[in-house]
Parts: sequence; C-alpha cells; structure tokens
Amino acid sequence: MKRRLTRPGRPIALKLLVLLSVPLISLVGLWAFAASLTAGDGLRLLEIDNLVTNLADPSEQVNIQLQRERLTSTEFLSSAAPYRELINQRSRTDTAVAAFRRRASLQENVSPEMAVQLKALNEELDRIPELRRGVDARTIDTIEMITTYSDVVDASFRMYDQMILVPDMALYRLARSVSMLGEAKELLSRERAMIVHVLATGRVGPSERALFTEMSATRRLLHAQALTHLGPGLDAAHRQLTAAPVYRDFVAIEDAIRGQATANGLPATSSTWRSSSENLAKAVERNQSEVVQGLVDRVSPTATNILVKIGVAGGLGLLAVIASLLLSLRFRHVLVRELAGLRDAATELADVRLAGLIDRLRKGASDHQVEPLVLDAQTTEVRDIVHAFNTVQSTAVEAAVDQAKLRDGVRHVFVSLARRNQSLLHRQLLHLDGMERRAEDAETLEDLFKLDHLTTRMRRHAESLIILSDQAPGRGWRNAVPAVDVLRAAVSEVEEYARVEVPQPPKTAVVGAAATDVVHLLAELVENATLFSPPQTRVDVRALTVPEGLLIEVEDRGLGLPPAELDQLNARLAEPPEFDLAESDRLGLFVVSRLAARHGIGVRLRPSPYGGITAAVTLPPALLSNQPALTGGR
Repeated sequence: MKRRLTRPGRPIALKLLVLLSVPLISLVGLWAFAASLTAGDGLRLLEIDNLVTNLADPSEQVNIQLQRERLTSTEFLSSAAPYRELINQRSRTDTAVAAFRRRASLQENVSPEMAVQLKALNEELDRIPELRRGVDARTIDTIEMITTYSDVVDASFRMYDQMILVPDMALYRLARSVSMLGEAKELLSRERAMIVHVLATGRVGPSERALFTEMSATRRLLHAQALTHLGPGLDAAHRQLTAAPVYRDFVAIEDAIRGQATANGLPATSSTWRSSSENLAKAVERNQSEVVQGLVDRVSPTATNILVKIGVAGGLGLLAVIASLLLSLRFRHVLVRELAGLRDAATELADVRLAGLIDRLRKGASDHQVEPLVLDAQTTEVRDIVHAFNTVQSTAVEAAVDQAKLRDGVRHVFVSLARRNQSLLHRQLLHLDGMERRAEDAETLEDLFKLDHLTTRMRRHAESLIILSDQAPGRGWRNAVPAVDVLRAAVSEVEEYARVEVPQPPKTAVVGAAATDVVHLLAELVENATLFSPPQTRVDVRALTVPEGLLIEVEDRGLGLPPAELDQLNARLAEPPEFDLAESDRLGLFVVSRLAARHGIGVRLRPSPYGGITAAVTLPPALLSNQPALTGGR
C-alpha cells in the first residue's frame, strides 16, 4: 500500500517553476524579438547618417570627378583639350578617390551585402590607372573609354542600392527616386562625352547613334520615374528645370542625334550642343545636391519617430511581461504551497493511515475508520483533487476491509477443515497403531506400516493449513524431546525417507512446546530436498552444536538455484510475507517461515558443495534443554 507521490530530489516547487517558465520565457522571447526588430529599423535609419557621411558623399565626389575626367579624356582624344588640363583633372580625381577610401575605412559594421558592393567599387577604381595609360598612348577607342569610366560609376550606384534599403516604405521610395536622379545625371554626363566625340569626328555613325539613343532613352525614363515618386517639396526645382529652355534645347539636341541627322553628317544645330549640355549639367548637379540634402534631413526625424514608438510599445510590453511574471510567481507560490500540502497529506494517507488500517485488519481489529484528507486550498483544482483522494480512500478502505474479511473467512475454512482432518487422521493413527500390534503376518504388518507413514504425512499437510492460518497445530509434548528423535520424526514424515541419512546428532534435546513445530519445519525442508534432487542421490541431515545454539543442515545434491532466486527465498524466510493463495507452489516455504518466526529459528539457504542446496536451521538456546529427555511424554 505504500507509494511515493513525488520522486526524491525533484521538489514540486522546482517542477512548477519549470512548468511556468516555459510560457514566461516564450512571452519574454516574443517581446524581445518584436522589440529588436523595431529597434533594428530605427537604428538602421540612424546608421544611414553615417553611411552618407562616410560612403555616399565621398563616392558622389568621386563620381563628379570621374565624369569630368571622362569628358576631359574624350576632349584629349579628339585633340580638343591640352594634356596639362587632363593631368590636373586626374589629380582632382585621385584626391577624391583617396578621400573616399579613407572615409570608407572608418565605416564599421557594414552589412555583408554592402561589403560586397564596396569591394566591387574598389576593384573598379583599381582599373583607372590602366585606363589612363590607354588614353595617354591613344591606344583605346573613345567609345570603349567612355564605357569603362561608366562601369566605375555604375559600381557606386550598386552600392547606393544597398544603402537605401531602409525599413520605412515612404522613405525608401524617396531614396530610390534620388538614386534614379543620380543615374539620370550620370547618363547626361555620358551624353556630353558622346557629343564631344561626335563633334570631333564630324559625323554620327551607326554605333554612336545606337549608344547615344540608348543613353538618352534611359535618361528620360529614369528622370520621369524619379519625378513621379519624388513627392512635393523636393521635385519643384527639377520640374522647373524640365520646363526651362536649356532643358528643351538639350532634348532637341538628343532628338537630332537620334533621328534628325543625315546619314554621314551632323544636324544644323550641332554648334550649340556643347554649351547647352554644359549649362544643363550644372543645373542638374545643383538640383541633385539639394534633393540629397532634403533626403538626409528627413531620415533623422523618421528614425526618431520609430524609436519613440519603440519606447512606448516596448515599455508597455515590458510592463505587461513584468506583470505576467509577478502574477505567475504569486500563482506558483500559492500552488506550490497547496500541492506540497496535498503531497504530504497523500503520503501520510498511503504510508501511515492505510498501512495502519491494514495492520489493524490483519490483527483482527474491528476499527477500520480512516479520517479523510483535510486541506485548506484556494485553488478549485486542488480542492477537486482532495475530494478525489477522499473518494479513493473510501474505496481503498472498503476494498481492504472486504479483503480482510475474505482472508479471515478463508483462514477459518482452512482451520475448520484442517482440524477435522487432523482429528480423523489422529484417530486413524490410533487404529493403525492397534492393528500393528495385533498383526502377526509380516506382509500385512509392512502394509500397515506404509499406511501409517502415509497417514503421518497427511497429518502434516493438515497441520500446514493450521499453521498458515496463524493457529497452533494442537499437538505437543510436555517433556523435552531428544534431538535424534526430532530428526528421525521429521524424516519419517517424508515420502522418500529411505534416501535420507541422519548421522548421530549431539546429545541435546528440544523443549517439548517447540518439538512438534521443529519436526514440522525440518520435514518441510527435507521433503523439498528430496523433491528437487535426482532420485538416485541421497539427502544428508546433520546436526552440530554452535555458539548460537543447535545447527541442523539439510543438504541435497540437486541442480541448485540461481543467486537472485536464492536471495529472494532467503528474504521470505527471514521476514514471513502474508500468505498469498496465488503462490501455492511455495506452500512449504510459507510454512517454514511462519514456524521459524514463531520460535525465533534462523533458516537460510545456501549453495551446496555438491551442486544442490543446503538449508541451515539454527535452533536458539531458548529451544534447547540439557535436562534428561523422556520419550512418550505427549
């Protein structure tokens, strides 16, 4: 009936803390995840300021100088500009590149994507010296030179594409429009270089017309899309420029080169191309600078607004998390206290109350009342568990009482039947004793002896039922019985008594009150030895005096038992268990253990040197008598 409701070393408080920590940790994790995402957006916007300072502004200066160097290089190849002017422009370009690389080295914690684009831009910048050598040697084609410079500038725009990936959609559209205006300005610079080349050659060939047509179409598309998404406040200057005569004149020049030129000549308006494109480029650069500054001015307020929202939402979320944590800890404290009380009460019920009830029922007590569990619980679920425990307790008490009644009834039946058989068998033995005295025929006398031996065995089995019912057999001796008579009487109650050898035991006697039970105990052990050993082997029963009393050994030559089973049997012999009807194959061991416990006799099984089992029976000095033993004193 004893059960452990909790495992040692695993207190309820710890288990409940682990149980409650799962949703709390999940809640804190969700709050931290949401806060980090929003905070990351705000910090990303604030980081834009550093990116503009260390990357965007220096790279824009590099682009401006590269655009001018491309134009000057085109003029040099067409013999329209002196080499000294080209050298000066290259110096200004190198200064801008050095400033860009110095500022870029100060920028930390760039994203992997930004790092890739920054590396690509530096690789393109490293191509400039080789390009310049081709220009100086006049070994490079003008169109190829323009395209190579354009590739370097395009690398900076790919870096801008990574830079403008901001979390605010309106701000992203604005930044993307500004970037497209920058690309349109770059295409305008390329067209200026193409115009210089066309003026130098005096003709518009198919390749020049195709490249110029592509540049102009792309510029017009980017310019129109950028103005669509730029928004009021930033597009005013660009729209004014679009309506200005200088822009209309340049568009007319683009159309002239794209479609109005003769097959091999230039349109009539070619004399105004250079001045018109230069005026437009200056106005576009001025407007582009204003738009970039307007974009930068809008980034910081947007980032601050996001961070303020984070502070409000994150703070409220943190307060909610703290409140949930406090409520959970309070609930845990209450629940731990109630569950601990429930555990203690249930443990007391299982280990003390019900165990005491069973002990009382085994002793025949009529009091089988068990107080119900009483627990001052605030939680409805715990109160329901207490009620369920009380219901289980009532059912268990009823089952224990019914089992005790059944066990008591079976015991009375055993005792009643055994007493009747014992009486009849005793009378039968008396009749057989008289018939043996009167018998004269040897064969008849032998049959009577066999019948007498069989009846003796039947009487022992009847007495076993009485012993299992915790009753005394009713057969005893007034005087001490010699040890040799005790051993012979035990052997005589075994079917295969002829296989048993009993050497002369010490000259001591067993007190009369215990003689019958000692004979019965030894008979059970001897019978087991004969049953579990080959029929051709013998069983030795030896007795010797030891400091603990009289040691009697019953040794067979059977197959023995495994150590685990031997330990289990010794445990039963040391502490007699309650008799279980389901284990009738161990009936003799139950009888031995009951008799040994009744008189304080030690019984232990151990392996025999011959391969079987040796049963060692130690009779304590209280059961021995040194007085002269008399036979026949029943």
